[in-house]
Amino acid sequence: MAQITNREIQQAGRLDSAEAFMALRERILAASDPNRTEIIVCHGTGCLANGSVKVAEALQAAVKAADLDIKVTGCHGFCSRGPLVVVRPSGLFYQRVKPADAEDILQSVLEGGQPVERLLYHDPNTDQALPQEKDIPFYSHQMRIVLRNIGKIDPTDIGDTIAHGGYLALAKALYQMSPEQVVAEVERSGLRGRGGAGFPTGRKWKSALAAIKKKGYPAYVVVNGDEGDPGAFMDRTIMEGDPHAVLEGLILGAYALGAHQGFMYVRAEYPVAIKHLNIAMEQARALGLLGQNILGSGFDFDVQINRGAGAFVCGESTALFTSIEGRAGEPKPKYVRSVEEGLWGRPTVLNNVETWANVPQIIEKGGEWYAGLGVPHSTGTKVFSLVGKVNNVGLVEVPMGTPLASIVEDLGGGVPGGAPFKAVQTGGPSGGCLPYDMREVPVDFDSLTRAGSMMGSGGMIVMDKRDCVVDVARYFLRFLEEESCGKCIPCRLGLTRMREILDGFSQGIGSEKDIDDLVSLAAAIQDGALCALGGSAPNPVLTTLQYFKDEYLAHIKDKRCPAGVCKDLISYSIDPDKCTGCMTCARQCPQKAIAGEKKKPHVINQELCIRCGICMESCKFGAVNVA
Repeated sequence: MAQITNREIQQAGRLDSAEAFMALRERILAASDPNRTEIIVCHGTGCLANGSVKVAEALQAAVKAADLDIKVTGCHGFCSRGPLVVVRPSGLFYQRVKPADAEDILQSVLEGGQPVERLLYHDPNTDQALPQEKDIPFYSHQMRIVLRNIGKIDPTDIGDTIAHGGYLALAKALYQMSPEQVVAEVERSGLRGRGGAGFPTGRKWKSALAAIKKKGYPAYVVVNGDEGDPGAFMDRTIMEGDPHAVLEGLILGAYALGAHQGFMYVRAEYPVAIKHLNIAMEQARALGLLGQNILGSGFDFDVQINRGAGAFVCGESTALFTSIEGRAGEPKPKYVRSVEEGLWGRPTVLNNVETWANVPQIIEKGGEWYAGLGVPHSTGTKVFSLVGKVNNVGLVEVPMGTPLASIVEDLGGGVPGGAPFKAVQTGGPSGGCLPYDMREVPVDFDSLTRAGSMMGSGGMIVMDKRDCVVDVARYFLRFLEEESCGKCIPCRLGLTRMREILDGFSQGIGSEKDIDDLVSLAAAIQDGALCALGGSAPNPVLTTLQYFKDEYLAHIKDKRCPAGVCKDLISYSIDPDKCTGCMTCARQCPQKAIAGEKKKPHVINQELCIRCGICMESCKFGAVNVA
């Protein structure tokens, strides 16, 4: 953290030139010591939920007499290991820290002795202790561009952001580049929208400029922070952990397009993100980085936050616009593109959080630099939320084109137990399930599309042999059915009928003809849906049918769920040779369906059993089987 306080920075007043900004930055850097020890506590949403506030408080209390700084930051990414504490600049990494560990951590730091062994990360495959953050595969295999400052800066301290390069790109653009040059640099970078569609960002901005010349001003720029995919938290993490990166990207876009008003559409379920964005905007206005006459350049721009009400469909551009305008968030036919007629019928550029956060780095380092990352036609890096049946759950950033297996097995540490993963769902509820046989597919826009899936916003859900693809497809269809606005018939009725067919499969009801009906329905929905929600909704069904048709046939022909998930097609039993008679399963069973004496094999009463699976989860000896 910069040793110049936020109050002192704000007292500097509005900066009236790029030189004044650079002078302030030099003051901040001169007052800070890069070798000074800091104890950093992750305050990402996952760590907060696991008690990181109390950890930070305990550390603050412990260092009262010591000359040390405790800094709280956004999400470090390694969510399954939180609360996380990192000692910098040494890079010592502690996981699953509790308040009671504060004294031991402090003593280790002050005395320069051995790290606290019990808090170190151990590789799940080798059990080797890895004290340094840089040596942990979850971090060492990443390339952090968008996430570069998250976990290093205090997101509520603009001085910390400036010290780490924040607003350098804005000062450069305002005084060294024309708006057209900014657009050209973004186009040269090859940056494609990270919200799902992957449309080239520079081309979108050029189209908006052409529309503005034709229609005149006003024009608008908008941040889509309405992240709604199950298991996705990329945008939330960026807004929480580095809000100034999003804001700076938006200001740069506004300068390039001549827009004077912007909007951030953020899910109401993201209170920390909204709080940090509001703080960032207040601090930027106070320094003259936002508002009237930014950095004395004569350029005016301001932004407001609009809270989404939790409707998944409002992630779609036209529904998002109608929501900002104060009407029901329903999509409209895209006869005219939003760059020509968006908000209030005016030219509007909408990009998602991650896309905007890339822009400052592109302007500062150049489009050619960015184009050298990733692969042709999918340049740069991509942030993914890696969740599901994987050892290392969290947020990762890798170059475009990284093989699927590298993400799941190298960064993610593979499936618990060491077995191959069964499938990976990419692209959220409208994406597709790719099997283990396709583990070497490059994760980029075009490769995933050819494989029948999609990039989406970056959700990645790993499944193992205990996941049923029929049940997975049912889950995503049910989610999309509930989130559909119901405006168009293909989505309103088609998704319901597809889900009903899958419900039948899970109950052992149905025929092979129903599979043909599913494919036919999917084609009709894709062709006739009003927006991308409906148009891509059949993807999970189509990809699971393509790669796991034998599992569908087992449900239909054999009345059997190979994964042991669909309740109407399974039964639980206890292996008498493995059962120790510990009675744990009997105590846990909510139906009292398990009987037996202590230290003798137990049995399950099939008439009472509701197939909840608690007996299998509670058995430590692997004595409960499902078939």
